[in-house]
Amino acid sequence: MAGHSKWANIKIRKGAQDAKRGKIFTKLIREITTAARLGGADLSANARLRGAVLAARAQNMPKDTMEKAIKRGAGGLDQANYEEVRYEGYGPGGVAVIVQTLTDNFNRTVADVRHAFTKVAGNLGTTGCVSYLFDSKGELIYQNCDEESLMEAALEAGAEDVVASDGTFEVITAPDELHRVQEILAQAGFNPVRAELTMRPQNSVTLDERQAISMLKLMDMLEDNDDVQKVYANFEIPDEILETLENG
Repeated sequence: MAGHSKWANIKIRKGAQDAKRGKIFTKLIREITTAARLGGADLSANARLRGAVLAARAQNMPKDTMEKAIKRGAGGLDQANYEEVRYEGYGPGGVAVIVQTLTDNFNRTVADVRHAFTKVAGNLGTTGCVSYLFDSKGELIYQNCDEESLMEAALEAGAEDVVASDGTFEVITAPDELHRVQEILAQAGFNPVRAELTMRPQNSVTLDERQAISMLKLMDMLEDNDDVQKVYANFEIPDEILETLENG
């Protein structure tokens, strides 16, 4: 997972996330609308909606955009009836991959996901084939802050762990503690660049350069798909290979 996280951090530094902001907003709006449709507009009573709004805030989505998405979902005004489908499979080097989607066309989505796996000689598997290798967690990402102060505040707030990597800090929580821990850390002056519910792998697969190139190609293809909400994978890329890919 470390390589996965480091590559995400590199993309943040290179501005790739900003370049894809429109696509990110589209995915977040779809999630907010679906969460409100399924569980109502009350944030305090709808954990899924609360998590979606946290993720949107971390991406600096305008408040009125979020409110419109909530009203559209809770009021049944959204014409598209998106359904959740999870796909699981294996990428280059035997990497376990979970793909969470929201789709209004199952045939289109499964064809696109299968195509992405096939392009890198991966395999789309059956439901449950890799999910047992991951744990559901809350994740808060912080940058440009004092590690010791953040760690002390996070652990006092009830976080399970703090992982540091190249100036970026991952605060890990139990899924139902994400909102509370974020609020306590915000009061202490720490504001995340990302806040979300995630699936963290129990172990990782270390990739060589050829496998890393193929794996990152798979990640890009999946994340560029409008139906794909999140992708989780248990790969790790050695620092020297990451540096080569970043500079290239």
